[in-house]
Amino acid sequence: MTTLRVAMIGYGFMGAAHSQGWRTAPRVFDLPAEPVMAVIAGRNAHAVGEAARKWGWAEAATDWRDVIAREDIDVVDIVTPGDSHAEIAIAALEAGKHVLCEKPLANTVAEGEAMAEAAERAAARGLRAMVGFTYRRVPAVTFLRKLIAEGAVGTVRQVRASYRQDWLVDPDMPLAWRLQKEHAGSGALGDIGAHAIDLAQFVTGLNLDSVSGVIETIVKERPLLESGAGLSGTAGAGYGKVTVDDLAIFAGRFESGALASFEASRFATGRKNALQIEVSGDKGALAFDLEDLNSVQFYDRTASPDRQGFRKILVTEPEHPYLSGWWPAGHMLGYEHGFSHQVKDLVEGIANGTDPQPTFADGLQVQQVLEAVERSSDNDSAWTRVAAGVPAPAA
Repeated sequence: MTTLRVAMIGYGFMGAAHSQGWRTAPRVFDLPAEPVMAVIAGRNAHAVGEAARKWGWAEAATDWRDVIAREDIDVVDIVTPGDSHAEIAIAALEAGKHVLCEKPLANTVAEGEAMAEAAERAAARGLRAMVGFTYRRVPAVTFLRKLIAEGAVGTVRQVRASYRQDWLVDPDMPLAWRLQKEHAGSGALGDIGAHAIDLAQFVTGLNLDSVSGVIETIVKERPLLESGAGLSGTAGAGYGKVTVDDLAIFAGRFESGALASFEASRFATGRKNALQIEVSGDKGALAFDLEDLNSVQFYDRTASPDRQGFRKILVTEPEHPYLSGWWPAGHMLGYEHGFSHQVKDLVEGIANGTDPQPTFADGLQVQQVLEAVERSSDNDSAWTRVAAGVPAPAA
């Protein structure tokens, strides 16, 4: 079997999740090529060495440039903060590597455009580039998209999407890199709002045309970070300025004319990881909640009135997306399984010579939506065209 030697750049929270995917996918699915966890790179020699040992990488390195220059590396997986995505991804593509890059694709539209252009040039040489909107690969989400495409809800009229967490409610939570614009690009909007945007567009097959929104920074100063672990950390001495948003609320209009509402919050008290979407159409409705990720809710408006009501569909059958490789029906999957599905789709795309979804162009389109929301918020929430960043005509 052909092997694909993988280098991962970064080793934080997403490093653990992606490592799980690379390690597990070839044990569960019959892949056309064997991923080999060759090397993990990070700036701190001790920390990256510990990550390599813990997660199963053969080597550790401290210079990503040396890693992508190696002739024995086929795939580069980028899980660093957003400020380095463009530089690493473009360099890796130019070095002849396939690339997987965590979301959001970049910190700015300009960076995203450069990455998408680099991916297009690399595709002419048979290279593949994919952005990691992993929630697309939760089986219930993939199934929800299939149901909508088959006409289960009829014509989409309205979408409600939100991603709410509460890990920043405590004002003493220290100033991690996700709270600094120079590293993260934006706050709740880009970090988790990007997922809600991609999910809404993915399941409906519709793109957002214009937006009207507001973003807010609730806690404007936080203790400086002494050491970090996942999303949390230990505070040190002194305070620093929070330069990203804590909360984003916006409306959107799809190209079809359907309306959507979005919320991205890291101040939603009691909500730990609540990514939710509901799609309403003229024939029915479908809903999904990441905190109940093995099911979808379906309302069939065409049923007899005395039979109508939301019903729960358990998405664990072998016929459901990705499930044939896992457990018997009714045996639940979790958060980490989406990363194995991501590896499956990427490896199959590389082996088959097809673009695995979502592409860098898809990631750029989400980046354009994010920027349009920021432009709208800066302009008294005026309706703003996606990509162009100019006020939209009144509906």
